[in-house]
Amino acid sequence: MKKPNYTILVCNSYRVTGDAQGFCNKQGAVSLLQYITEECADRNIDAVVTTTACLSVCSQGPVVVVQPNNYWYGGVTKDKVDEILDALEEGKSIKEYLIA
Repeated sequence: MKKPNYTILVCNSYRVTGDAQGFCNKQGAVSLLQYITEECADRNIDAVVTTTACLSVCSQGPVVVVQPNNYWYGGVTKDKVDEILDALEEGKSIKEYLIA
């Protein structure tokens, strides 16, 4: 199996009990997952896109993390996803969206 160039994590607010009740989920993280997946495919970005349990930065959600770059983005919307992926294709980050 070939390892992808990127792993993109979308916080979906899962808790230990399995309930997705947190801020990221309520702010549309589920639709972000599908959108990011489709955009990566359209752009030929070699990435696995997946959800995570709560990343514990709810005040900054929805949160998306790009690995191996360790870019933590907060307040992510579909418009911001486009900018984030544009920057990723150029080997850069969008500094004003970074939370860590």
